[in-house]
Amino acid sequence: MKGLSLCRKSSLVFLRRAYAFVPSSSFCTDNNSSNDGLQNSRVKIFDRHLKRKQRDRAAWLMRPNDSFVDAVADNLLDRLEDCKRTFPTALFMGGSLEAVKRLLCGRGSIEKLIMMDMSYDMIKLCEDAKEDANKNIETSFIVGDEEFLPIKESSLDLVISCLGLHWTNDLPGAMIQCRLALKPDGLFLGAILGGETLKELRIACTVAQMEREGGISPRVSPLAQVRDAGNLLTRAGLALPGVDVDEYVVRYRSALELIEHLRAMGETNALLQRNTILKRETALATAAIYDSMFAAEDGTIPATFQVIYMTGWREHPSQQKAKRRGSATISFKDIQEQFGSGS
Repeated sequence: MKGLSLCRKSSLVFLRRAYAFVPSSSFCTDNNSSNDGLQNSRVKIFDRHLKRKQRDRAAWLMRPNDSFVDAVADNLLDRLEDCKRTFPTALFMGGSLEAVKRLLCGRGSIEKLIMMDMSYDMIKLCEDAKEDANKNIETSFIVGDEEFLPIKESSLDLVISCLGLHWTNDLPGAMIQCRLALKPDGLFLGAILGGETLKELRIACTVAQMEREGGISPRVSPLAQVRDAGNLLTRAGLALPGVDVDEYVVRYRSALELIEHLRAMGETNALLQRNTILKRETALATAAIYDSMFAAEDGTIPATFQVIYMTGWREHPSQQKAKRRGSATISFKDIQEQFGSGS
C-alpha cells in the first residue's frame, strides 16, 4: 500500500438472498430457548446503528489489498491448514469479509459459504467481487447482526469472524451464539483488536485534550485485553480454547493518513457516549503531538495494532479431555531427574 509499511511482532438484518440452510424456526437467537443462559445485554457501549453507517462508508473507501487487513486475514486462515478435518459449511461474518473471502484459496475445503455483515453496502461489495479461486464454492450473502445471529443452531462446520466482534455490546453473548450455530466438533476462529491497539493515538489525544480543553473524553473505543480472551472462550462454552497475539506496527506519512485508513476499515469511534464535536485546534494539536512524540527520522509515524486470535471448538465426545486429577503415573521430580534441572 502506497505510503504505508507494515511490521509484525508475534507473541504467545435483512436477507439479501434466500439461505437454503436456515429454516424459519430454531435460530440460535431464539429467546424462548435456554441457550445456556444467553440473554440480550442490557449494557450498551457501542452505537450499532452508527457502526452500520461506518461500515457502509468503509465499503466505498476500502483500499484494495490493504497490507494490514490482508496479514490478519491470512494469519487467521492459516489455522485451517493445521486441521486435518474439512469444513463443508462455513459462515464468514463482519469485519474483514472481503479479505477473508479473497485469501481463502481452498483452505478448509469449504463447499457452502455464507457471508454476513450488518452493512448492505459491504455485502454488495463482496457479492460483486469476482474471485475465480472461490468459483466452486456455493456462496450466499445475508445482511445480519452479530448480536442477533440469524443462523439455525447446529448448522455450521466453521464460523470465522475477522476484526468484527470487538464492536459488539455483548461479546460473550455473540460468541455463545457462534457456538450454538456450530455442529458438534465445529470450529470457531476469531480475530479481534486488543487493548494495546492505537496506543500512540490514545496518548496524543489525551495530551492534546488536556492542553486545549482541560479534560478528556473518549476518542478511542475500549478493547478487550489479552488476559480476557481465554475467559471469553471458556465463558462461551467453547472447548479446547486457544489464544495467541500478534502486534502489527503500521507506518503512515501523517496522522491524517492514519485516520483515513481507520475510516476505510470501518474502525472509527462508535461509542454511545462519545463527544460528537472535535474542535479544530484539538485535532491539530493531536496531530502535532503525535508527530513530535512518535515520528521516525524519515518523517513517518507508527500506529500499533494488537490482534488477538481465538480458537475454540463446539464440544464433541471424540475431543481430548483432561485426565482425572491424581491420575498421573510420573511425578515432576522424576522428570527433573531424567532431563536435568536445566541449570
